[in-house]
Amino acid sequence: MIFRQLFDSVSGTYSYLLASRPGGEALILDPVLEKVDRYCQLLRELDLKLVKAVDTHLHADHVTGLGELRDRTHCMTVMGDQTKADVVAMRVADGDKVTIEGLSLDVMYTPGHTDDSYSYLMGDRVFTGDTLLIRGTGRTDFQNGSSRAQYESIFNRLLKLPDETMVFPAHDYKGDTVSTIGEEKRYNPRLQVRSVDEYIELMANLKLPNPKMMDVAVPANMRVGLHQEELEKEGRALSAAEAIRSLHRPDILLVDLRETNERMKHGMLEGALHTPYPSVEESLKPGGMLREVAAATGRRVVFFCAFGERSAMAVAAAKDAGLSNTAHIAGGIDAWKKAGGPVVR
Repeated sequence: MIFRQLFDSVSGTYSYLLASRPGGEALILDPVLEKVDRYCQLLRELDLKLVKAVDTHLHADHVTGLGELRDRTHCMTVMGDQTKADVVAMRVADGDKVTIEGLSLDVMYTPGHTDDSYSYLMGDRVFTGDTLLIRGTGRTDFQNGSSRAQYESIFNRLLKLPDETMVFPAHDYKGDTVSTIGEEKRYNPRLQVRSVDEYIELMANLKLPNPKMMDVAVPANMRVGLHQEELEKEGRALSAAEAIRSLHRPDILLVDLRETNERMKHGMLEGALHTPYPSVEESLKPGGMLREVAAATGRRVVFFCAFGERSAMAVAAAKDAGLSNTAHIAGGIDAWKKAGGPVVR
C-alpha cells in the first residue's frame, strides 16, 4: 500500500493519499486547494490515477481541493449524505464503503464537530477528520455542531475501536502526526470526563475565536459542484422528466455510471448498461465496449449517475473521444426518483 500524509502549514490540515500499488488507483482525503499542484505532482511521480477525492466534512478553515482535483484529474468527489455542498459525485452514509482498486474504507458517521462529519476506517487506522484530534477534539460551536453528538461519536463509536488502531486526524497545530485510540483514551485531556454533561460543559467553555478563513471557506466549500448548465445549452442534457419519457426507446442506450453498492442501495433503471465511471474513458476508446455498441446500433448513449456529476464528465470524455451522440440525465438518479421515475431493485 502507498500511504502519504501531506501537510498544509497555513491551515494545519493533513491530507492523505492512499493507493494499493504503483500505477494503480488512488484516493485522497481532505485535500486543500492551495496544495493541488503538489498532489498532482506526487500522483505523476508515483504513477497513480486519482479516482476519488473525499472530504470528511464541510471545512471552515480552508478551501477544499475537491473541485480543482476533479477538474484536473476527472476523479469522483465524495462527501457524506448530510453535506451542504451543492453537488458531489457520490454521497455516503454510515455503514457504506468507499473503495478503490485494492483498498476499502468503512464509512462511519461521526457528527458533532459539524452535522456532516464522517470518519473512515481502513484496517489498522482510522481517519477521524475533526471529530477526534490528537490530544483534542474538534470544536462544536458552529455548522450545526453538537457536543452531545460528538460525545456519542467519540465514546460510543471511535473509542470502541481496538486500542492499537492508529488515529490520523484532519488537523494538528502542534506538530503531532499520528496517535492511537489507546493513547487518546489515556492522555487526551478532553476525554477524561465522567459523563456527557461534563463533556458538554467542557466544550461550552472553550471560547475559541472563529477560524480566520471561515467567512471565505464555508461559502466556497458549499459550491464545489461541476456546472452542468453548458451541457443543457448544447442540447446534451435530458431533464428527469424527458429521460422518464425516453425509457425503453429503441434509439437510446442508458448507461449507469454508479458503483454496484450505489445501484443496490438506490435502485436501477430497467435496461440500463452498467459501466462504472472509472472505466468509462477506456470504454469510449476505439475498440471499447461503449464505442462499439454505439457504432453498431446507432443508439444515442445517455449517461446517468447519482447527481449528474459523473455523467457530465462522461459526456465531456465522450466528446473528447470523438463520440458526439451522447447526453446525460441532469441531476442523475436523484432527480429521476424525485420526478417519479421507476426504479428496479
